[in-house]
Amino acid sequence: MKDLEFELNSMDIHPNSEIKGTISVAYPGRYDGVVVNTTILDSNEHIIYKSYNGKKISQNVSRLFINKDVMPEHKAEFSAEINFNTEKEHEVKFRVSIIEQHKEIESKIIFAKYSN
Repeated sequence: MKDLEFELNSMDIHPNSEIKGTISVAYPGRYDGVVVNTTILDSNEHIIYKSYNGKKISQNVSRLFINKDVMPEHKAEFSAEINFNTEKEHEVKFRVSIIEQHKEIESKIIFAKYSN
């Protein structure tokens, strides 16, 4: 296993559908947690994170940080959604990074598609 693994439940996203992501960390050094950044390309819209590891997120956040202290077995799951109608297809860039003392140690990028 690499230091960082990241998967999405679907690479084809539609309005109001639940997006689920799974993150696994095998980094041998000390780290503070992982951060998930998402960009909807060619758009001013944002993703809305709903939960991580079963814990609901009460406010809308556009960047999700998950502390390693709440990552049993160095794994995390999150859920999110995108809620806007579009006439065209957008690429959605998900970037997950391992963070150690405010520095990015390693990252992985996945591209998905968003359309009505």
